[in-house]
Amino acid sequence: MTEILIVGAGPAGLTLAIDLAQRGVACHVVEATGGRGVNPRCNTTSARSMEIFRRLGLADEIRRAGLPEDYPTSIHYRTTLNGEDIYRIDLPSAADVLAGVGRESWPTPEPQHRISQLYLEPILEKHASKLPGLTLERGTRLVEIRQHDDHVEAVVENAGERRTLRCAYVVGCDGAHSTVRRQLGIRYEGVDAIQRFVSTFVRSPELGRLAARDRAWTYWTYGRRIASLIAIDGKSLWLNHVAFAPDHDTEGEDPEQLLREAVGESVEHEVLGVVRWTGRRLVAQRYRAGRVFLAGDAAHIWIPVGGFGMNAGIQDAATLAWMLAAVHHGWAPPELLDAYELERKPVGDQFAAAVGAQARTSFADVSPDIHLSGPEGARARAEFAERLAVTEPRRYSPDGFSFGYHYAGSPLIVGGEDQAEITMGEYQDRARPGFRLPHGWLDDGRSVFDVLGPGFTLLRTDPKAGTTAWALAARELGIPLTVVDLPGRYPAPLLLVRPDQHVAWLGGADVRPGDVLHTATGRVPAHQR
Repeated sequence: MTEILIVGAGPAGLTLAIDLAQRGVACHVVEATGGRGVNPRCNTTSARSMEIFRRLGLADEIRRAGLPEDYPTSIHYRTTLNGEDIYRIDLPSAADVLAGVGRESWPTPEPQHRISQLYLEPILEKHASKLPGLTLERGTRLVEIRQHDDHVEAVVENAGERRTLRCAYVVGCDGAHSTVRRQLGIRYEGVDAIQRFVSTFVRSPELGRLAARDRAWTYWTYGRRIASLIAIDGKSLWLNHVAFAPDHDTEGEDPEQLLREAVGESVEHEVLGVVRWTGRRLVAQRYRAGRVFLAGDAAHIWIPVGGFGMNAGIQDAATLAWMLAAVHHGWAPPELLDAYELERKPVGDQFAAAVGAQARTSFADVSPDIHLSGPEGARARAEFAERLAVTEPRRYSPDGFSFGYHYAGSPLIVGGEDQAEITMGEYQDRARPGFRLPHGWLDDGRSVFDVLGPGFTLLRTDPKAGTTAWALAARELGIPLTVVDLPGRYPAPLLLVRPDQHVAWLGGADVRPGDVLHTATGRVPAHQR
């Protein structure tokens, strides 16, 4: 019997598989494609995703991949690549981050990293292949799911041969056209078309030489159309995204012409791939049906502002992994899994709304006067720069999405309160029930995250606060609990932190530890039975 079947070997599926395997849960991944495609897709790994990869032991290798280490991750806004400068956001290179330049002011031990999925996925797959209990089978597609009270039968096909896998649980991480989601009869809800795009992946050393005069990770250009030209390897590989109205037929658009418009001249290049696609804002009606779950693009798809489609999927995986592991190892009841949808779907809904609002702002009308020479053109560019200074920084430093999403309304959280809607760029950097534990550097150079245990962690900030009752209650319930002393670090004597680094409870001695642990693991506290 397969304990967990994961359908799809993208970032969400591989992250889930690695997390589960490291927690001692056997899992099997099936991927319909025989190999990875050439579409770069997402090109940003968020700070929160990098924190998750730090916990999994992957962050440093990921940060050293993608762009050259000395390549700036800045954003430039220009009339064309070789035209007039309008506005810029200066951001550090991977080398600066690895060297810890300015790290005392970082809200995270792992700032975001610019890396194409072309480079991220092989790293994840390499690590997955080394873990005991984790198997990955490419060229195998899911055909059918049959659910039973105590297991799931998944019919899969490889090279024309079908077989049935008996699984405890199935997780669909198989993208926007998810077979798992369709098998469950779950529909997307939301806006089916916000923008249409033509994305052209090219190899062009000449384009690399032009960009080297003023290097940036992304160049936004405003020729006949709005485009974003993204550096994939910092040398010869480039991705040109061009946006159109949602009702525009992009089939007649010539990718060669679109590249000329973005650059401002013809450049020698080789087209490696062209994708015509639609930016949407859709969230699945449900994230679970019985023993089957949805994560990543199978659960939510939206226009790729800030790369948060992939990154939200990595967050899904981090949440679901500890829950499935807790149930598998017997220190939480199956009812714990009910919280997955209750926690992650509201985040998906709010991300979708915020991303849609940002997209409408970012693709607002641009005056053609920005292309004029002389004072009139300079004035138009300065006025446009003022608009960009308001809308764009939060897109490229979306701390609200990384650190402000929460599970305050979850039945697993004790003391959670109603919260304002999640925003892309804003959050409160303080410990609160349901929120990610705020980062801080310790005297020995480690992050607070580095001292958290693999299960629950009880942080004691007041040396007078007792922890014996907590240890006894955890032992009685079989819950893995690590106790860590961090004097004066947070504004509460004790904080209970979940395996996914979110705060389950904070307070003092006026609480029954057993009741808190019951709630945090999906049990009914004794006095409520």
